[in-house]
Amino acid sequence: MPTRLLNTHTGVLCDRAAQRSQFMNSQQCKQLLLSATPSEPVIRTAVLQHFQFVMFSHRWGESEPVLRDIRDRLVYDMSPRGGVKKLQNFCRTALAQGYQWAWSDTCCIDKDSSAELQEAIVAMFGWYRRSALTIVYLADVRESGSFVESDWFRRGWTLQELLAPGRILFYTRSWTLYKNVESSNHKTDGAVLEELKRSAGIAPRFLTNFSPGIDDARSRLQWASSRRTSRAEDIAYSLFGIFNINNLHISYGESAEDALGRLLAEIISRSGDISILDWVGVPSPFHSCFPASITSYGTLPSSPFPPEEQSLTVAQQATPSKALRKFCGTLTKSSLPRFINRRLILPCLSYRVDAVRLKSADASSPSYTYEIQASGLKPRFRKS
Repeated sequence: MPTRLLNTHTGVLCDRAAQRSQFMNSQQCKQLLLSATPSEPVIRTAVLQHFQFVMFSHRWGESEPVLRDIRDRLVYDMSPRGGVKKLQNFCRTALAQGYQWAWSDTCCIDKDSSAELQEAIVAMFGWYRRSALTIVYLADVRESGSFVESDWFRRGWTLQELLAPGRILFYTRSWTLYKNVESSNHKTDGAVLEELKRSAGIAPRFLTNFSPGIDDARSRLQWASSRRTSRAEDIAYSLFGIFNINNLHISYGESAEDALGRLLAEIISRSGDISILDWVGVPSPFHSCFPASITSYGTLPSSPFPPEEQSLTVAQQATPSKALRKFCGTLTKSSLPRFINRRLILPCLSYRVDAVRLKSADASSPSYTYEIQASGLKPRFRKS
């Protein structure tokens, strides 16, 4: 759980020691002490229930309160202006939902400590995943409006804040439930889920049951391709949790290309998945096989086979020939793609080209079609 949490009853920011102290003085703890021999499951249940916490997701605005602004102060007693008013409303909403503890990224992290910031960024996906509830505040959505065009869906960090929580509630500018949908979880409401699909461009099965990791990496990069962050390198850091990568360091001040390049290199090194080389745009100075920007993944992932060849491929697999079995054996023995010292190493199979013949030329455009014959392969046609 997070290092610091806001007590929604008092408005006090509590570190771990203060959290433990409040538990020791709580009714749950007193009941445990009165029990003759409380079992481990009973103790665990009481502790987990006491420390349930609510996470906050929002679009940062001006005058957001940071740690030094609220340390040793009561949030509810502060002047309700700008980000402070938003924080107060968040705490009150979490309390109204029945939770004592709440967390906001504005003031619950010491951003002056690089070590704490590194730890928080790596752990943040897990915090949202383990939260009892995530409250999303949409400052640009009116009470009767739709969140389809909300800027919340265009920010980098909010992608994991959408995918990680099991339970989520959306609130409008006036702190009313989105479209007055009285649900305990907007992810289980069919109408809201359909709007989430359209707004985020993500299938409902991922929205309701997302597993972090490097599977289907190309699709996950496509989800992030239209999002942006205030600090350019954050667009890569915001994806660490989604890909379950916790061994890369946070290095503010590095270029956005290097941050994204390190992430892509780690994905290839772990998975051997070269689908992330499927992009359109400007190459990165980190490595020319990588894009300079996440926006280059805006197109949908390509199929591994052209449409006209998919049925042929399936038919060939149904009755494997000796040559096909040999070919599959060669593929099985080949090494996985890997990235070492900024060198991308890709396995390949080479065939001797026996002939290249020009088949046709279009006089109206610089377009030519060639027939290429290679030993062991069917003739192929290549347009250039």
